[in-house]
Amino acid sequence: MRQEITVKANAHEDLKPLVAAAIRNQLVVLQRDIESSSKRIEVFERESGMASAEFERKMAANEIEDTLDALNWMMELASLRLLQGKYKSLCEAEIS
Repeated sequence: MRQEITVKANAHEDLKPLVAAAIRNQLVVLQRDIESSSKRIEVFERESGMASAEFERKMAANEIEDTLDALNWMMELASLRLLQGKYKSLCEAEIS
């Protein structure tokens, strides 16, 4: 989905560089959060001895008990996907 945003301000300076810098800064934050989330997921995978894709398949088939660890793993996977989506969206943003 393509979106267009208009920013209006009573500023004497050009806002484009400020908006571009804000996006770059947010990309840094998102990248750090993606790396942290990925590391937490690696711990789940190492401790369980299975990859996240297998874990999700087994959860969907009700082959894994709903424990606090399983819920945390599912939430971490959802969080990682959300962060990656935001990162991708900002990477694709064009400032004109």
